[in-house]
This record gives sequence, structure tokens and C-alpha cells, in this order.
Amino acid sequence: MTGRPSAPADEQALVLRLREGDPEALAELFSLHRERIWRMIRFRMDRRLVARIDPDDVLQESFLAARARIDNFLAEPHGSFFVWLRLIALQTLFDQHRHHIGAEMRNAGRDVQLGDRPDSANTSLCLAAQLAGTITSPSEAVAGLEMMQRLEQAIRTMAALDQEIIAMRHFEDLTNLESAEALGISPTAASNRYVRAIARLKEILTSFGESNFGIPGKKSS
Repeated sequence: MTGRPSAPADEQALVLRLREGDPEALAELFSLHRERIWRMIRFRMDRRLVARIDPDDVLQESFLAARARIDNFLAEPHGSFFVWLRLIALQTLFDQHRHHIGAEMRNAGRDVQLGDRPDSANTSLCLAAQLAGTITSPSEAVAGLEMMQRLEQAIRTMAALDQEIIAMRHFEDLTNLESAEALGISPTAASNRYVRAIARLKEILTSFGESNFGIPGKKSS
């Protein structure tokens, strides 16, 4: 997969410059992670929102929010800049959902107790939409929206953390360490959770009679 940071040393050097007060470092850090943040935004955008704003608009708002809140990052001596930036982008996206869709916004995360965080919203729907788009079969003509709805219902039977770890590792291409930090769990727990979640998702997809669903095997990093 593409879109990971070019090298950990690049981010470390830029973060050091940022902490030393270099005014250009933030823009360079944002550029370093731009593709990955854009992909996350596009994956998690409510389909009703896509018709109203562009992922690039959310990306730009995310940069402005990061610049306004950079003191929050600088106050923490440890932690990944990318994980922090991803959270800023998620919060920005959530704000856009609320502004443009308001009471219509469907928040599947509110009944699964993930702390009501922005990244818990609509994960099952996002996963279903992506997976339905990868499925090809003789019944493809009638799959479409019906398949996506059925997939979402099935995916929502999975634990919320299992949905999140699949979304992060497979569709956002986060590393295991990044996923663990974002979820607030240990790397070992994140790795084990991912393996179990993938196995459960494969069971669900197999129950649909599909073998071409684009889900990978175990990822170790």
C-alpha cells in the first residue's frame, strides 16, 4: 500500500523544528501526511456530505484547525504527529457533518460506546460501502445499495473496536503502532485485535457467498 510517511526520521526532524519554533515546519509536516489524511477523510465522509463539499475542503479546514491548536500538540512531549493530525482531521470532518447534515446525521458510534469520538461515527457504513464496491459476482446487478445495507447490518454485529481496527489498518493504512496509539491500547492488543477482527469479517463476507472481497491476511506492522 502507498501513502505512508517517507521515513520516520523525516517526521522526527520536522517535529523537532516545530518544537524549536520554525514557522514552516507545520506546513511541511502537513504536506508529508497529506495523502494519508485525504484518504481517511474520503473514506469516512458521509455519502450525503460528499455531494455538498469536497474532501479537499475538509483537508484545508483540517490544516487551519491544526495550526490553531498546535499548542496542544506541543504540550505533549511524546506521541505521533500523524496520529494527532488524524484526530484533528476527524474532528474537523465531524464538525462538517454536523454543520451540513445536522439532525439527519447518522452516528452509528453512539450506540456502541466508543467514548462518542468523531472516529467512531459511521464506521460500519463506511466499511460496508467500501466492501460492497469490491464485491463482484453473478448477482452484481442486484447487489448495489441492497448489498451495502445488508453488509452494514452484519458489520454492526462486530465490536466497535474491531470495526475501527479494520478501518484503520486496511482502509486508512495505519501501522499497528499508529492504530494502537489512536485507540489507546497496547501494540500487542492492537495486533491481536486486528487478526481476530479480520477473521470475523471474513466469516461475515463468506456468509454472503462472496470470495472476492479484497481483505488481506495478517499484517505484522
